[in-house]
Amino acid sequence: MDELDFDSDSFADIVAKDTRYDARAYTLLMDVIHYLGKEGDGHMSAEDILEEFRCRTLDLYGPLSYTVLTEWGVKGCADIGEMMSNLTESRRVGRDEGDSPESFQGGYDFKEAFLGPFAV
Repeated sequence: MDELDFDSDSFADIVAKDTRYDARAYTLLMDVIHYLGKEGDGHMSAEDILEEFRCRTLDLYGPLSYTVLTEWGVKGCADIGEMMSNLTESRRVGRDEGDSPESFQGGYDFKEAFLGPFAV
């Protein structure tokens, strides 16, 4: 199997099967996964992924973070779990025993996480 080039991956195969999420959301999530993979011991918990996703999104999009994510179809932590499942099924990321989309449910309140830092 050829090595995937994540920098130029369009995620077209995933988006064709699951139209809920924009390809740009997958690009952001893969950036998070690559960063955590370089920083950690290999396994990333749902909590680790959610926290880095939150931080990275706020750094990139600031006060527009919530708007950008919802336009991309990402409206809650459960959506990140669904996207992780899609990435696993497409063999872009591995899965450890116990990893599931449900691991991401209830992570944090999206509105509070992405709008709260900018509330006046």
